[in-house]
Amino acid sequence: MLFDLDGTLLDTVDAIAAALNQALTERALAPLPVAEVRMMIGRGGPMLIERALRRLGAVLDQRGQAALLERYFLHYENIESGAEHSARIYPGVRECLKQLQQRLQLPLAVVTNKQQQLARGLLERLELSKYIDVLIGGDSCERRKPDPQPLQVACEALRVDTAQALMIGDSVNDVLAARAAGMPVVCVPYGYNEGNDPRALPCDAFIETLDDLPALLTRATL
Repeated sequence: MLFDLDGTLLDTVDAIAAALNQALTERALAPLPVAEVRMMIGRGGPMLIERALRRLGAVLDQRGQAALLERYFLHYENIESGAEHSARIYPGVRECLKQLQQRLQLPLAVVTNKQQQLARGLLERLELSKYIDVLIGGDSCERRKPDPQPLQVACEALRVDTAQALMIGDSVNDVLAARAAGMPVVCVPYGYNEGNDPRALPCDAFIETLDDLPALLTRATL
């Protein structure tokens, strides 16, 4: 079982927006509303910076964008590692992971475009890391989702064929990566999906919350 992180397991938009706006303010750029930042999430931090600059009509050279990205990562880590971190576990997530691991005895991975260090910190602080066997971040591979490489690397680490794996996500990046890797994909309707309606995603099935996933798997194997 391969899970996306932001928008699937965790709601992290408040911290992402706060960190982005701190970095933008340092460059004398205008902050962006949380609602707009939510529509920009997907494909990792570099794409978030590109989209934010495009939305603001601001132009930075490659070095300037790299510096802005570095400050964003720094602010994000400081926010999420603080006592008042804002990341929220979606309903049903903890119980789902527990059932998949303990009752169904399935190996679990998180495959995210977020930097691996940031993703690991979140999973540890929210006490979800004990359920996760493999973590693949946006800087773990040469390419990010929607490329299938991160999913393939996760399956190699889990020692399973991609055809024996299932991707669970909230965005077109998850669907495209899963299709390219040759695995089915289940989506949740509450995520980010770059501002588009997740319910329009061409996935194999939808579940309202991750609470519904163990039952879906049980029905599929009957």
